[in-house]
Amino acid sequence: MLSAKVRRKIAPANGDTDNSADKQDQLLLSAAIYNGEDLGPSVRKAFASGKPETLLHNLRHFARSKESEIEEVCKAHYQDFILAVDDLRSLLSDVDSLKSALSDSNSKLQSVAGPLLTSLDSYLEAQTVSHNVNLALSLIFSCIKLLELCSRSNYHLSRGNFYMALKCVDSIETDFLDKTPSSTLKRMLEKKIPDIRSHIERKVSKEFGDWLVEIRVVSRNLGQLAIGQASAARQREEDLRIKQRQAEEQSRLSLRDCVYALQEEEEEDGLSGVMGDDGNGGGNGLLGFDLTPLYRAYHIHQTLGLEDRFKQYYFENRKRKLQLTSDFQVSSMTPFLESHQTFFAQIAGFFIVEDQILRTGGDLISRMKVENLWETAVSKMCSVLEDQFSRMQTANHLLLIKDYVSLLGVTLRRYGYPVDALLDVLSKHRDKYHELLLSDCRKQIAEALAADTFEQMLMKKEYEYSMNVLSFQLQTSDIVPAFPYVAPFSSTVPDCCRIVRSFIEDSVSFMSYGGQLEFFDVVKKYLDRFLSEVLDEALLKLISTSVHGVSQAMQVAANMAVLERACDFFFRHAAQLSGIPLRMAERGRRQFPLNNARDAAEEMLSGLLKQKVDGFMTLIENVNWMADEPTQSGNEYVNEVMIYLETLVSTAQQILPAPVLKRVLQDVLSHISEMIVGALLGDSVKRFNVNAIMGIDVDIRLLESFADNQAALFSEGDANQLKTALAEARQLINLLLSNHPENFLNPVIRGRSYNTLDYRKVMTISEKLRDPSDRLFGTFGSRAARQNPKKKSLDTLIKRLKDVS
Repeated sequence: MLSAKVRRKIAPANGDTDNSADKQDQLLLSAAIYNGEDLGPSVRKAFASGKPETLLHNLRHFARSKESEIEEVCKAHYQDFILAVDDLRSLLSDVDSLKSALSDSNSKLQSVAGPLLTSLDSYLEAQTVSHNVNLALSLIFSCIKLLELCSRSNYHLSRGNFYMALKCVDSIETDFLDKTPSSTLKRMLEKKIPDIRSHIERKVSKEFGDWLVEIRVVSRNLGQLAIGQASAARQREEDLRIKQRQAEEQSRLSLRDCVYALQEEEEEDGLSGVMGDDGNGGGNGLLGFDLTPLYRAYHIHQTLGLEDRFKQYYFENRKRKLQLTSDFQVSSMTPFLESHQTFFAQIAGFFIVEDQILRTGGDLISRMKVENLWETAVSKMCSVLEDQFSRMQTANHLLLIKDYVSLLGVTLRRYGYPVDALLDVLSKHRDKYHELLLSDCRKQIAEALAADTFEQMLMKKEYEYSMNVLSFQLQTSDIVPAFPYVAPFSSTVPDCCRIVRSFIEDSVSFMSYGGQLEFFDVVKKYLDRFLSEVLDEALLKLISTSVHGVSQAMQVAANMAVLERACDFFFRHAAQLSGIPLRMAERGRRQFPLNNARDAAEEMLSGLLKQKVDGFMTLIENVNWMADEPTQSGNEYVNEVMIYLETLVSTAQQILPAPVLKRVLQDVLSHISEMIVGALLGDSVKRFNVNAIMGIDVDIRLLESFADNQAALFSEGDANQLKTALAEARQLINLLLSNHPENFLNPVIRGRSYNTLDYRKVMTISEKLRDPSDRLFGTFGSRAARQNPKKKSLDTLIKRLKDVS
């Protein structure tokens, strides 16, 4: 109050304004308290403005204003309290009268209830006796039920119904053991129940062990049957593919009235009959594939509360058998080729059984554990294959094992097992297999060529023609010839074709079902190698070492022409076996892979013919180079050559194709032309006259006539090409008989008429030309006579050529 007074004393002059503000604050504070509002903002505002005293003053003023109201309320409540006390005093007499009435009623009740309480005590005693009797009866009934369960359990044990026996034991233990009134019976049950469970576990474990032994044999038979069914399905697929290829071939050849149908055979899905009639492997199948002992043991261990232990025991047992059992080991005493089917069949059967257990055995084994077992088996199989393949030196052995492994992969892939790792091992040894196959075929080719007699093959029956010609598409006509039929090739051709076809089929067989869908390029690569490295080299060796006569060389050249057609068949056959359309195979064709052998054969034939011709060409020495008159019928050497060439053509056209015969004749004629030019150029001819040149012109015309006569055998264009082989001799003779030899110096004329002549040869041969006849060259011996223009032109040519040289 003192501070407030002090504050009032130092208030500013405008006190009226402040008083109105204080009143307004009091009203706002009062309104906030009445409305129950939060006073926090007002308090913060007072302290923020630095005037908390004003707020405190207003609160005290509000409290004083409410004191009178409080006094009035207290007075009103006091009056009510006085009235209530008066009312209680008026009720006191009524309470005393009620108390006396209650005491009288209690006395009467006690006198009446005495006999009733005595009767109640008798009733309670009789009720207790009845309860004890009922309890005894219930215990007796419980003992009877207990003994019945014990008897039933013994019965099930004697019959081998272990699950029912365990259910009885569980019922005794849960429902009766703690309630048994007889301590002796209880002790007996506590001792026997574990013994019964142990007995059941031992019996079931023994049955399970016997099943594990039995399933080993069953797995092997099961695997063999499954792989056999996969093999049969593959064979049906191959047969269907062969029919389809035959139909495509007929369609390609545009055979009319060609109707075919591909009959689809029903294929059994899976191992029907092996799993049992119910398909779950629980009953006896064709192979006794019975999973009942396993499932029974699993069920009993579940009932015994040993489910996890049994599942772990089962997995470890199967894994141990997979790793250590002799069935899954490769014996060093037995060749792998003999034991591989048993080895892989055992693994196939093992995992077929595991797949069946996975699908029908509940939680006995998880997919992850089956995958663990499969990874262990795959690792083992890959290791075995790597080791065995590295030791094998025979392609056929490797192919047999590869086929069986691929069948194993097909079989187990149907059950969801990944087999890529196995297929990768097979692919890794693809090169080794083909190297071994090439080595084997190289030996077979060498034997086939060594047995060649270089004689045309005789076929007496149609089946021989079909086997040796049609099967390799070597025929040049669709018309079947009359028999006996003499083929243009020797027996080595179909023998080599059979070896090549076998190589293709073995290569495709190895590449098929190996996880690679498109493998034609691989087969084609190895086929190219076989033809170019094996067959071509063997033929080259044969040509260089075993061909000693014209007839043999001609037969080899004819064989090469037939092999060229056979190579087309080889690539088409490889494409068909690889499932590639022929148009795609034709698109990727390369040049003839036996080019070297073909060229060598033709070169050998040409060389032998040239040797024969050389023998006749030695007669050119008998030519009279200074003849008085030109011969009209040709010189002796050309007549001999003509007889030989005509005989050669009549024989060769029977076996040699026209293109080959044309190339050989062209080479021989070119050689004859070189021999004629060489004779004029050689030292043996010192000089010659025009008459001799005119005789040589007749010789060349005879040879050109021979070339023209071959137009019926070849074509007009080919006959003209034969004539071009004589171009050098023809152009030289034309130059020597020309009235203006110096035209040789004209580049245009030389390029058109003398393009094959060498100027050095022309110069040397022209110097040898001598002729005393005035009719042709004038008088060489008379210096005073006028020189012949032709002689002058020839001298000019010789002089200019000497200047150039």
